[in-house]
Amino acid sequence: MHEETPTQTPWTAEFWDERYGSKDRVWSGNPNPQLEREVADLAPGRALDAGSGEGADAIWLARRGWRVTALDISAVALERGAAHAGPELADRITWQRADLLDWTPHDQRYDLVSAHFLHLPSELRARVYANLAASVADGGTLLVVGHHPSDLQTTMGRPNLPDLMFTAEQLAAALEEERWEVVTAESRGRPAIDPEGREITISDAVLRARRLA
Repeated sequence: MHEETPTQTPWTAEFWDERYGSKDRVWSGNPNPQLEREVADLAPGRALDAGSGEGADAIWLARRGWRVTALDISAVALERGAAHAGPELADRITWQRADLLDWTPHDQRYDLVSAHFLHLPSELRARVYANLAASVADGGTLLVVGHHPSDLQTTMGRPNLPDLMFTAEQLAAALEEERWEVVTAESRGRPAIDPEGREITISDAVLRARRLA
């Protein structure tokens, strides 16, 4: 879920297929800025883009040498992402439909697991993010970015659902200390335009952690 959290509880394929099908493009088509900032110094390997949407992050990674599994609940979004990627990246991105509420990594491990703006109630979030963390290979990176709770105090128009929000420190506290090195855990401001067209600053919760070998 990139760049916003819908006002409904969007945890079904039907919701997201309808939303993506309602317009030609839902998101900007640009990679998330915290992905660019946090991943630029990493050597390419195998990546999981969890909640890949229309594929901007997966495409950005693939163009930089990563082999990406782009995972999303919406078949419409995945088809759109594959179309945006084009044939030149077809062998670098696997578009996979899955519901993260049921998904488990099994024996799959990734050098980078990235999840941006994947907002769920705290009970569900704990399970989903634990599974994502379990899919990180030794020495690999977990990157989670979400809307910081302070956004609720801005004019951005976030839904008044504070349980969907989280801080990076909350996510870091859930990791096994002996298995992880926390590289980044902070609130990071960035410019945005609110629904009234005003320039404001919103904040991303950014967690980057490396699984110890």
